[in-house]
Amino acid sequence: MQVVKNYPNGVFCWVDLATTDPEAAKAFYTGLFGWEYEDLPTDMGIPYTMFRIEGKNVTALSAMMSDMQAQGVPPYWSSYIKHDNVDAVAAKVTEAGGTLMMPPSDVMDSGRMAFAQDPTGAAFGIWQPAGHIGAELVNMPNTLVWNELQTRDSEAAKAFYSAVFDWTYGSDSSGYILCQENGRTQAGIIQMDENWGDEIPNNWGVYFMVTDLAASVAKVKELGGNIIVPPTAAGEMGKFSVVQDPQGGAFTIMQFDGPVDSPPGV
Repeated sequence: MQVVKNYPNGVFCWVDLATTDPEAAKAFYTGLFGWEYEDLPTDMGIPYTMFRIEGKNVTALSAMMSDMQAQGVPPYWSSYIKHDNVDAVAAKVTEAGGTLMMPPSDVMDSGRMAFAQDPTGAAFGIWQPAGHIGAELVNMPNTLVWNELQTRDSEAAKAFYSAVFDWTYGSDSSGYILCQENGRTQAGIIQMDENWGDEIPNNWGVYFMVTDLAASVAKVKELGGNIIVPPTAAGEMGKFSVVQDPQGGAFTIMQFDGPVDSPPGV
């Protein structure tokens, strides 16, 4: 088990869930992935539930803000990109045509954070670590393994993330866009078309690795979740399924046919 000690700048380091029912969500995710959890106090008065595997942080959840719940916003996963200077990145966001949704601010002694939207409307966090580096375990079963931008304007997105984080890009045989930071392929971009419909906003989706996709899909159903996309082949990589927790939070689970990349920054 390789434990991440530090993430390079420009690499996804963390994901967390904002949910309408933390207690029900904790039951679902611990049942699905076998995570341990601890409710941590925050200066906002809302507990931040840390999920762990063998004592190592893997992800977290918290209650969605009441005003968002009143607007009927469904639960959602957020993805965070690591950088040692959040303030400098925040300035680049606006220069590159993005929107700063939450300016840089300290999160107790854990780190410094900002939240932004790219020009296509997809939201993401920027994390400058202090006491919390992000996920200590990734790219192994029951942990984060991939982040994917689902957007209707991939060219605008590519230009934005290049300007803000110096990402470069490649593609696989199907035309899927691969995001690279200093040579490391660490995220993807998929061009949404008419088959996606209008109800899905441009977003950063999260993937968790599983060892038996069929069993995990069955477990999702058993725990009261929904299957949005049934098990589907992903070329030579493996197969995946898009699912929802019982409260409506969507994420992807994926089984790989071969080895995955080692964790970053180890």
